[in-house]
Amino acid sequence: MQFFDVAIIGGGPAGLNAALVLGRARKRVVVIDEGRPRNRVTRESHGFLTRDGISPGEFRRIAKEQIQAYPSVHFVEETAHTISGEDGNFQITTGQGSTFRTKKLLFAVGMKDVPLEINGLQEVYGKSAFVCPYCDGWELRDQHLVLIGKGARALHSAKMLAGWTPHYVVCTNGPDELTEEEREELKLHNVPVFDAPIQQINSKDGMVEQVILKDGTQLNCTGIFFAPNLVPGSDLPRELGCQVTETSTIVVDAFGKTNVPGIYSAGDAATQMYQAIAAASMGALAGVGINNELLAEAWNSPSDTKGESE
Repeated sequence: MQFFDVAIIGGGPAGLNAALVLGRARKRVVVIDEGRPRNRVTRESHGFLTRDGISPGEFRRIAKEQIQAYPSVHFVEETAHTISGEDGNFQITTGQGSTFRTKKLLFAVGMKDVPLEINGLQEVYGKSAFVCPYCDGWELRDQHLVLIGKGARALHSAKMLAGWTPHYVVCTNGPDELTEEEREELKLHNVPVFDAPIQQINSKDGMVEQVILKDGTQLNCTGIFFAPNLVPGSDLPRELGCQVTETSTIVVDAFGKTNVPGIYSAGDAATQMYQAIAAASMGALAGVGINNELLAEAWNSPSDTKGESE
């Protein structure tokens, strides 16, 4: 069994930036990641200063290459399966049978998409259908778009999408779940709402051309934004007692600390601001928080920890 100061579960922007901070702080770190990020379907990642337009795969490659300059950081392409123990002595077993001991845990497990049952959506997801206008709205600016969503969430998305194009409609794919006030607000801003279920999304080479509704309506468009169904990237934080919100977001403080001693979280797992640069920032802060906690413990017990991070 290998022993580390910190185990990071998840190797996206949050986990990688935390690993960078901790590696530079000379902490022994293991990054356990299965290598299947949520944004792997996306051709380009946007909004990250100096890396605007980079592919998610290239982003991770460069990040790992830079982190490898710090020999105390190790990468394991496995899946954390069970975790037991407590602050200062957690035991991790992976699905592949590896075991690790660590003083601190950082969950950077993100969220996972539950596929929507819409024919043709999978073929365009990440190519001409997206979930975040901040990430991909510029590429679809002034184009004719279809926004798929229901209720208050659809209204919120409609208000936001207006910043990139005036040419869009709302498709609720069934009962709209809007209140009368929400429906009137969309009408006031000339946003058409179609509540018939979607029969098919037609596309060519990943580029959407039409959204066909079951009542025969044909919505011509060149792009789609939709509200995804998300689940936590791992159930381990909840099993360990971490407090979560109704949307399954892990509750943390400014430095990523959860209510469970020794456990931190960062990135999409701990916020609904699903952007790579926000995740990386949270990972950096969590790395600082963890390192400060380890330093304080070493300072207060020098005889027990002397030389452990050398």
